[in-house]
Amino acid sequence: MTDRVLTDHAERISAAAYWELLVNLTKREVMGRYTQSIFGVGWAIAQPLATMAVFTFVFSRLAKIPSGGAPYPVFAYAALVPWFFFSNSVNSGTLSLITYRNIVTKTYFPREIIPFAQVCSRLLDFASAAALFALLMIYYRMPLGPWALLTPAFFVLLVLFTTGVTLATSAVNVFYRDVNPVVQIGLQLWLYLTPVAYSLSQVSGKYRWLFVLNPLSAIVEGFRSVLVFGRAPDWTLTAISAAMTLALFLCAFLMFKRMDKYFADVI
Repeated sequence: MTDRVLTDHAERISAAAYWELLVNLTKREVMGRYTQSIFGVGWAIAQPLATMAVFTFVFSRLAKIPSGGAPYPVFAYAALVPWFFFSNSVNSGTLSLITYRNIVTKTYFPREIIPFAQVCSRLLDFASAAALFALLMIYYRMPLGPWALLTPAFFVLLVLFTTGVTLATSAVNVFYRDVNPVVQIGLQLWLYLTPVAYSLSQVSGKYRWLFVLNPLSAIVEGFRSVLVFGRAPDWTLTAISAAMTLALFLCAFLMFKRMDKYFADVI
């Protein structure tokens, strides 16, 4: 009985230490990103805001892409906020194990904490950009409906999918350094293969299956549906996305743990 109590106590201490490490790494990432920056966290807003302005001019004014009756800036920005959370997390997370090679090679701890910290550090960016989205909703006098209560569910899907992709790319990048440039190019293409600048309803039925296989399609469309249009999301699309997201996260986590033991030797 005494041994079991001591074991449980040791596990609690380890869990507390790992949590503290996650918090400290997250703080370090945030501080490193915004310390000695004139605009600070304002850069988290500038990125989706500038992209929204370009999309509004190119896709709304020139290409006349319809936005379902909603003001196009709100229509685009609602999708850009989750997109940039995903993109920036994966972009920095892919290099995270290489960046923290000193602690990876010298100390044992669950290495997944490092890419987790990259995702957590982007939560501040997400919150800042979401605050501007709230101001846009007020400016355009667009009230929230009861379906907005589903927003946390889509946020959970976003975080799970982002974490899964980040775990996978960060682990593989340890062994193959070509992964980082491939990820950067892939993210640029991924943006246009996700219904951010346009609605999924505008995609031809011939190619719709490609977008259904992209979990981000359901996530950005879900945010749009419940926040901008005040209606129920596409349940079938959401269910497929949720199943794929959960499968990806579990597979990425298991793959990461299997490769974990080789990180110190390869880095």
